[in-house]
Amino acid sequence: MPADATMSVEIDILPIADNTETERLADLIEGGAGEFSPFEELHGFSIDGVDLSTSALPAGWRDRPVKVQNTRRRASVHRLVPRQDLCAAKLCAFREKDQHFVAALARFALVDRETILSRLTAIDERYRRAAELAASWLRSLETR
Repeated sequence: MPADATMSVEIDILPIADNTETERLADLIEGGAGEFSPFEELHGFSIDGVDLSTSALPAGWRDRPVKVQNTRRRASVHRLVPRQDLCAAKLCAFREKDQHFVAALARFALVDRETILSRLTAIDERYRRAAELAASWLRSLETR
């Protein structure tokens, strides 16, 4: 990551519900803890509520839950977006900060590039051009 790059001070949250409820919950999250909210002022970061209409997640992402272990509680399975699926979605957005994020994960072998490329082929048709651009960028990363 370039020396002048900054870390993001936001967290994206995708509520898991039917589409209408997801959109409503995402709006509530954004309103209560979004950018310039009292939450951000108090904690130093904001929470962006996202929904499935704004996320280019690959097909099957819900079938790949991530196990999260809390040291005070027993292990539980949550529907967190797997790293490679998240990287595919971030690359479809193709913002510079997302490119830096994915490049850093790849550089330190925290994600598998081939899996991300595979997930990009499973992106909904409406994001196809973005997925193709993302795949091309990811392939070029290997030669840098």
